[in-house]
This record gives sequence, structure tokens and C-alpha cells, in this order.
Amino acid sequence: MSVDPDDARKRVMEEKSRVEGLIHNLKDELGDGPENDELSELSDYDQHPADTASETFEREKDVSILEQLEEELAQLQAALERIDDGTYGVDEVTGEPIAPERLAAFPTARTNVDTEAPRGGDDRLRPTGAGDPEEY
Repeated sequence: MSVDPDDARKRVMEEKSRVEGLIHNLKDELGDGPENDELSELSDYDQHPADTASETFEREKDVSILEQLEEELAQLQAALERIDDGTYGVDEVTGEPIAPERLAAFPTARTNVDTEAPRGGDDRLRPTGAGDPEEY
């Protein structure tokens, strides 16, 4: 069963709009700009070091979330390019169609679930055995 490009484009564009909105809101919340740095410097004067550390942690967390959203946006853009190329919904490894249910849940999917790299129970790639202490 092939993927309808119009439906796929609509679904990916809706997700792209959602992610762009989240990025915009997060950037507004972060208040990136020189005036924010000056205000922050003055407001830190009377604060306890633990309060400053908490603010730093929260800012770093928000920056990390922003980076993840920007990566997701790039993946959505790549999905739109695959729609244009006619390769959307085709497993990049096997060439088989990707299950429609997977694409509905994960519109940026490039492979089927069973094609992904083998991973351990903790979701990390399995070790190759190099440097195994039992080898010595």
C-alpha cells in the first residue's frame, strides 16, 4: 500500500507548524538578546548562589529542549523533501513500504521498526566486545 502524498504532506505540515510554534514560544520565553543579559546581571546581584544555579539549570534545560525541537524541525523538513522525491513511506534500508500506522504515529520515520539497528534492553547500541576485560 502506497502513501497518499497529499495526506502525508498535510500531516507533516501540521506537525511542522506545531513544532515551529513551540520553537517560537520557547525562544520568546528564553528572551535571547543583549538587554536580557544586562537585566540578568543586575538581578543576580542580590540573589543567593543556589537561586542563580537553579536559574542556570532551567535555562540550560530550555536550551536543550530548543535544540531537540530544531532537530525535529529538520527531520520534518527532510520528510517533506522525501514526499517531493516520492520516497516518503519507503524504508531506506530495505526499500519496503513503511507501515501506515508507524507513519501516522511518527511522520518522520525513515525505516520500519524491525529495520532499526539492534539495541540492548536499555535502548543502547550493543557493544562490539572491543576492550572486554575477559580478553586479557
